[in-house]
Amino acid sequence: MTMLDIDALRQEAAIEPDPVPTGEVKRETQIIAIYGKGGSGKSFALANLSYMMAQQGKRVLLIGCDPKSDTTSLLFGGKSTPTIIETSSAKKLAGEEVGIEDVCFQRDGVFAMELGGPEVGRGCGGRGIIHGFETLEKLGFHEWGFDYVLLDFLGDVVCGGFGLPIARDMCQKVIVVASNDLQSLYVANNVCKAVEYFRKMGGNVGVAGMILNKDDGTGEANAFAEAVGIPVLTAIPANEDIRKKSANYQIIGKPGGQWASLFEQLAINVAEAPPLRPAPLDQDGLLGLFSADITGADFTLYPATQADMRGGTYETKPSLEVIYDEV
Repeated sequence: MTMLDIDALRQEAAIEPDPVPTGEVKRETQIIAIYGKGGSGKSFALANLSYMMAQQGKRVLLIGCDPKSDTTSLLFGGKSTPTIIETSSAKKLAGEEVGIEDVCFQRDGVFAMELGGPEVGRGCGGRGIIHGFETLEKLGFHEWGFDYVLLDFLGDVVCGGFGLPIARDMCQKVIVVASNDLQSLYVANNVCKAVEYFRKMGGNVGVAGMILNKDDGTGEANAFAEAVGIPVLTAIPANEDIRKKSANYQIIGKPGGQWASLFEQLAINVAEAPPLRPAPLDQDGLLGLFSADITGADFTLYPATQADMRGGTYETKPSLEVIYDEV
């Protein structure tokens, strides 16, 4: 590496990152990041929500930001689409540029694509997200004329790339997907913590509400939403018909269908819900939403001793530390 290269790297490292924007958000396109625990039903809810929005005359772009790359599967009848990461890698090897027609596909007015991720053990998923958005910007992301851009993010992962929309004000609001179970509400609470952290740093992103999926009527998710100060945008019931159709990659959010009114109202609520500042719970507050016989929250912590660690007795040995008298 030459001295010129070293100087160039030093100059690049000295550039401060852009400050977090403050003030009123005035972008016409609503960019909404949806977070949830893996398996909580984000992709199911978003496929049906985006389809209903398109049927209502809106221009919608759905972007899968989960390394599993399954956000668009239901929308496209189970078919997987080429991801941005794998396509850009293949194109680069061939000395070609990625085109929008290589990675974006459409159905009945919904445009959809997958960012993708590295194979297991072969890279950082968060870095893959960052690379994917860099590619989207080169393809003209900020010039596209959509009413809504929906981003499907895995909420279990906390590394930088997955928090990108919140940390960099890339979206106006966040929606969490959860059920009446502790793990999905734990993830939802962590997302609320991240939003509140960046709001304190001057960010604009807020939480618009929760999509309650697989609602069995036990009420824990509703109690969580009330406790942190966000609305429940809709409650999708734990229904066998919904489960079977989802497993068979069928859209149920179609006008005139059995579940049409649910997704019609969800589309309205998502569009109109303002970004709010949540009040995240601590661990005890989260456990308090559930009865102790479910969570074991009534357990008392008993400290271990050195004797316990050795499986027998333990005698304190004299210290070799030298202690000097005060002058």
